[in-house]
Amino acid sequence: MSAVKRVLVTAGAAGIGRAIVQAFAAAGAKVHVCDLDTAALATLRASVPGVTTSACDIGDRASVERMVAEAAVALGGLDVLVNNAGISGPTASVEQMDPDAWESVLRVNLTGTFNVTRHAIPHLKRSPAGVILVMSSLAGRFGYPNRSPYATTKWGLIGFTKTLSRELGEFGIRVNAVLPGAVEGPRIERVLEGRAAASGRSVAEERTAALANQSIKRMVAPQDIAALAVFLASDAGRSISGQILPIDGDSQSAS
Repeated sequence: MSAVKRVLVTAGAAGIGRAIVQAFAAAGAKVHVCDLDTAALATLRASVPGVTTSACDIGDRASVERMVAEAAVALGGLDVLVNNAGISGPTASVEQMDPDAWESVLRVNLTGTFNVTRHAIPHLKRSPAGVILVMSSLAGRFGYPNRSPYATTKWGLIGFTKTLSRELGEFGIRVNAVLPGAVEGPRIERVLEGRAAASGRSVAEERTAALANQSIKRMVAPQDIAALAVFLASDAGRSISGQILPIDGDSQSAS
């Protein structure tokens, strides 16, 4: 990076978010992180020197407003917003879906991202090179049986990204969506274990089945997603905006 970037990462205390925080910090950025998990935030502060944090419920409008204000003060402004926060929601058919569970997923994944972004925009407009990254998903490109609220929000974030890029281009703010596939780590291992228990097959067999729909037969490393985020926020990505960038081993469906 040619200049020190001031970066806000939502849900950055674990998983993909933590990898993104570590990558930006390693690139010399000043990073502020929000998360619901205060213990994980404390661990992050201890392991990544200089990172600042806020506890925040992305599904709560007042909590988001307070958090973005804290981030802008801690960083001395804002150059990059990484909208990483999201929840997976229930597994059920549309017919059997709990309406309250549906609304909970929309409140965090869509409305939460909207609220973080609308509060961040005034700060990004003052940046010489503002960037917004929106974390969508493989489920934002394909139908995802029995995961309708998750897929619906991830498709919705594509429309949000495209709209923001048109609205904010005149201010020099670039907006792109990143669409990870199956990401290696404890979360996917729990999914595979659950599938194995239900099917009677081994975890290894379930992993092979999960990778059958992609040409690169491995899970995506969180560090690869983080490297893409850092690139998109850098001067090397200055001509990239309004784009939908899958990072999924060339997956052909969501399953």
